[in-house]
Amino acid sequence: MSTMKTRILALLTLVVMCTAGTFAQDRKILVAYFSWSGNTQHVAEYIARQTGGTLFRIEPVKPYPTEYTPCTEVAKAEKEQNARPAIKNRVADWDSYDTVFIGCPVWWWTAPMIINTFAESYNFKGKTVVPFCTYASTYRDETLAKIAELTPDARHLKGFGAVDRNTEGITEWLKEIKLAK
Repeated sequence: MSTMKTRILALLTLVVMCTAGTFAQDRKILVAYFSWSGNTQHVAEYIARQTGGTLFRIEPVKPYPTEYTPCTEVAKAEKEQNARPAIKNRVADWDSYDTVFIGCPVWWWTAPMIINTFAESYNFKGKTVVPFCTYASTYRDETLAKIAELTPDARHLKGFGAVDRNTEGITEWLKEIKLAK
């Protein structure tokens, strides 16, 4: 009888070991991001490579100014007006995604208003949201919290903030939240 118990225990251990590393592979992952300068795009591409996720660039119908100061003025006005800038594209096959990374730069101490538009455009019930952002000096935590706040019907995993386009620490974070492929 003890030989039988040993075999069953060994089989159960094998099953657990075989399935433990497949969390990311069994999930369909979307990496949605808004990027103005290219920093957030760089980080999003890195996350997509590490997770096997599909990239989706959140693009405004009316592009932001390419020069820094005029862009900050538009971003500030949008924030003050609680604006919802229109997005020119939609996620194909939204319902097939289990996990959605949402990334953006920090603008005026929080997520850009286009992230509100994105979050309000889809049903996040039953999805897992993973926030990420790029920032120069501060307001990382506030921006990650804002993304979670915008998707209250989702389950949320620990977010990540990258300074500029630095990808250091991302692989370890993805392993910690069990989404690395």
